[in-house]
Amino acid sequence: MPTNCIPFRDTNYFSAFICDYLEQKPELTAFYDRFPKIENFKNQLDDKQESFPLAHREVLQNVLEIQYKNINTSELTQTNISLLGNKTTFTITTGHQLNLFTGPLYFLYKIISAINTVKILKEKYPSYDFVPVYWMATEDHDFEEINYFNLFGKKIQWNRADGGAVGIFDTDGLDKVFEIFSSEIGLGKNADRLRLLFKEAYLKHTNLAEATRYLANELFSSYGLVIIDADNKELKKLFVPYMERELLEKISYQHVLPASGKLHEKGYKVQVNPREINLFYLSKGSRERIIEKNDSYAVNNTEIIWSKNDILQELSEFPERFSPNVMMRPLYQEVILPNLCYIGGGGELAYWLELKDYFEAVEIPFPILLLRNSVVIKSDKQAEKLKKLKITDRELFLKQYELINHRVRKISNIDINFDEQRKHLIDQFKRMYELAEQTEVTFINAVKAQEVKQLKGLDVLEKRLLKAQKRKLGDHVKRITILQNEIFPNQSLQERTTNFSEMYLEYGERLIPELMKNLNPLLGEFIVLTPENT
Repeated sequence: MPTNCIPFRDTNYFSAFICDYLEQKPELTAFYDRFPKIENFKNQLDDKQESFPLAHREVLQNVLEIQYKNINTSELTQTNISLLGNKTTFTITTGHQLNLFTGPLYFLYKIISAINTVKILKEKYPSYDFVPVYWMATEDHDFEEINYFNLFGKKIQWNRADGGAVGIFDTDGLDKVFEIFSSEIGLGKNADRLRLLFKEAYLKHTNLAEATRYLANELFSSYGLVIIDADNKELKKLFVPYMERELLEKISYQHVLPASGKLHEKGYKVQVNPREINLFYLSKGSRERIIEKNDSYAVNNTEIIWSKNDILQELSEFPERFSPNVMMRPLYQEVILPNLCYIGGGGELAYWLELKDYFEAVEIPFPILLLRNSVVIKSDKQAEKLKKLKITDRELFLKQYELINHRVRKISNIDINFDEQRKHLIDQFKRMYELAEQTEVTFINAVKAQEVKQLKGLDVLEKRLLKAQKRKLGDHVKRITILQNEIFPNQSLQERTTNFSEMYLEYGERLIPELMKNLNPLLGEFIVLTPENT
């Protein structure tokens, strides 16, 4: 599989915030502990080993064994669950929402990044064991973000009543989604495999969490992936002390707000702003914020209200009813997992970078933050067309109007660049200024006005010539436009819009092994791939 790598900044699809992090700009060093270099993992290992209790390992292992009780999984995944009981075993974690049929392609890239990081670490530190973990965001309540996926430019959507944590949503209505999906993907071995995956996941499991676990397990269990649903009473018992401090001290707000302010002062966009209390309360069909009101605690938009003693008793007896929000979920993860590194997208890492002071305040090691692999996959046909059009991978990332203008200028038999004429004009006006300086100011102003007018005139002529050449080379422009739109749907990164099923239809069972072979999570660059059709 031919590959090409491009710096993230040069793609123009990633924020200055994340690019500065990847380039280890001094402005951001105070907001993380260790940068994701292979040699930095040793100290991270030591810190986590020293701080992570064996009792937490026992609870984690027991919960996972129960969650996997009725799942047909690989021997490697079962071995990894067993290894988590050992103090020399650590996790590499990525998390994602329960998007319908995985949602965009980057669901695959996140998990592959975690699995490949584990392989790299095992080679470097053979006396330790490492386990790739997919954290299912079962407590998330943003159903509209996950209830669809894109297929061939169409939106395949699941319509149902909304409300509460999505993990416990029943799968009613997904039979209709399956019918639409099935009719769209056509015939053939790969299409049949996709139909079976969808049917087994969503039509034979009772809720969205179980369906997503089945699907992720089918795709990745052979690589030892461990999938965790942290919406669990026994796991949340481990987190009770931190939730108590949140309620009584507003500790995350006290430490994240100043960090967010410092990032803002440095010119970075703050991804998430903390609330005074960063916990939700879960009840049937509802996940609502806990707020402090008149020396009491209440659940927003409900009649539920507690005194301080009552809410602490509720937390002690029913920790499963309390749910961390985006600010506290990272801490929850690091409390219940022997984790070294979190792998996420740019938006995720941006809010993690607000949390270091909070972690230090509660004395939990801050994990290494690693940007997941990002990929564009070109088909053989697309690669051949690009070659004929003489478009490089870097040019492909230009905005469409820039790409077209750039290519038209290159292939035109007319030089569509009036820089030489501009230089000549400016030189002519220099002599006019020398003359004007011997007269009065009004004449100097007249010369300036005339220079501006004539330079603008050259700009207009250049644009008109470019436009004329675009018309003349209309077929070439059309081919460029169609090709870029195929590779960058809606002028967005393929990985953010396209569902994996489109790639699976073309590459079948080769897709994930080829990605696994070519994605290096520590590379720190954007990857362009061309799978070879064999």
